[in-house]
Amino acid sequence: MNHIPEFPDLIAYAIPFFFVTVILEVILTVKVKLEDYEYKDAGTSIMMGLGNVFIGLFTKGVVLSVFYLIYNFYHLFDIPFIWWAWVLILFADDFCYYWFHRVSHESRFFWASHVVHHSSQQYNLSTALRQTWSGSFYSFIFWIPLVLIGFHPVMILVQMSISLLYQYWIHTELIVKLPKFIEAILNTPSHHRVHHASNPQYLDRNYAGIFIIWDRLFGSFEEEKEKPIYGLVKNIKTYHPVKIAFQEWYDMLKDFFSAKTSISNKFKYLIKPPGWKHDGKGMLASDLRKEWEKDKNKNK
Repeated sequence: MNHIPEFPDLIAYAIPFFFVTVILEVILTVKVKLEDYEYKDAGTSIMMGLGNVFIGLFTKGVVLSVFYLIYNFYHLFDIPFIWWAWVLILFADDFCYYWFHRVSHESRFFWASHVVHHSSQQYNLSTALRQTWSGSFYSFIFWIPLVLIGFHPVMILVQMSISLLYQYWIHTELIVKLPKFIEAILNTPSHHRVHHASNPQYLDRNYAGIFIIWDRLFGSFEEEKEKPIYGLVKNIKTYHPVKIAFQEWYDMLKDFFSAKTSISNKFKYLIKPPGWKHDGKGMLASDLRKEWEKDKNKNK
């Protein structure tokens, strides 16, 4: 019988590394690139990150318990803790992350928590720390298929943490482009800058976690060409962590309860993409992209 280790909280262990690298990036930005650094914005991001870690002390235990409950009730295969299983879960977890991330942009209920990560108008390592305070309570459902297949709950949570750690370093402008073969396979700073941009052609693109191959395969890839403008289509304009954490939840529920329409349309305010309106007057990311493409073709 395989020895099953306890779940190691890799994110908590990485906190000193996060602080050291953020400070190093500040020095390189100010002293080498001779650019200003938004300390207040970074401070907000760090506070959001610490809040996420604190909440995670509770939610990770809940998620692990739910995974164990499902795993003990049913799983298709008994996948051991062995090297090839870690290779398999590297890709399986990343596939689940892609669809979680994509749905988080295409459904307002999931966007309500994910919007936090996109709320900064800066793009640096501190931005990576700007994490949700609510998403961990329900986003784990996208990884339940891995439990049913037979990956052990501890293995799944470890790989989820590895994926988050990988994504930390790509939140920077200090790295412009990597060699083509790397850019073709892996998610890189260039690819992820596109994802954080509010330029119409960049909206809802490059959902990758570790491997950019899913975006290339499912038609959501966009190469970085025009300089990215970071933030949201409509920015939250506050440094207050609580407002950033819950503003979209408030706006979504306000639309749900105040909209003078049918019950079915009210529920669409939860499941439709951000910007959807029951009267057809809303603008979705896809609408903004189509307008940009139309203008681009007109000016050719």
